[in-house]
Amino acid sequence: MASTTPTPQNMTNRPDPLTVEVVELIGEVVARFHEDYESAAAEHALTGAQARLLSLLCLEPLPMRRLAQQLKCEPSNVTGIVDRLEARGLVERQPAPADRRVKVAAATPEGRRVARSLRESLRFAREPLAGLSEGERVALRDALRRMLG
Repeated sequence: MASTTPTPQNMTNRPDPLTVEVVELIGEVVARFHEDYESAAAEHALTGAQARLLSLLCLEPLPMRRLAQQLKCEPSNVTGIVDRLEARGLVERQPAPADRRVKVAAATPEGRRVARSLRESLRFAREPLAGLSEGERVALRDALRRMLG
């Protein structure tokens, strides 16, 4: 049976108080961002999943399987989401340029307009970030990029 008494080896694996506080703050930022994102999506009569899919398609047309990987869900769920967005004229299915047998989903001009409006309506962090100097925002951006790897 393993000992539960702290040893110098397993004590060094514990995060320091500053790291714990940073992790908790990141969690709070993520929660507040998701709350704001869901609210902004609802203002555009979209679910959070529909808004995320539309945002992905504004970057590039993607096949359903790749969308499912990006959204971490089943391809059948993606098909339903695309169907609903297509019915609203925000997304369209097109033949893939490399293989015309494969269909990709692509944002329509109206879909890109809605996605841009959604991004612009996100309120969380805009004001706090504006209160930081450019140097502070650059340092924050660079630290976040390093964390993502």
